Amino acid sequence: MAAKDTAKLSAKFQISIPKSIRTARQWEAGQVFAFVPKGDGMMLVPVPRLEDLAGMARGASVEGYRDRSDRA
Repeated sequence: MAAKDTAKLSAKFQISIPKSIRTARQWEAGQVFAFVPKGDGMMLVPVPRLEDLAGMARGASVEGYRDRSDRA
C-alpha cells in the first residue's frame, strides 16, 4: 500500500478515505458501509441500495428448491 493510500483516525474517531480509492471504487458522499471483522483487521464494504438490487434475480428458476414442508 502506498503512503498516499493511508488514513489517520481523528480525535473524533473519523477516517477520510483517500480520493484515489473513492474515485477508483466510485464511492459517493452519503453512501452506507458495513464494517466486517477480518482477522486482526476490518473490511469496509459498501451496502447496496435497494434500487441497485432491482432485477438482480430476473430469470431465476425456483424449480428444484426445497420448501419448508419438505424439511425433515
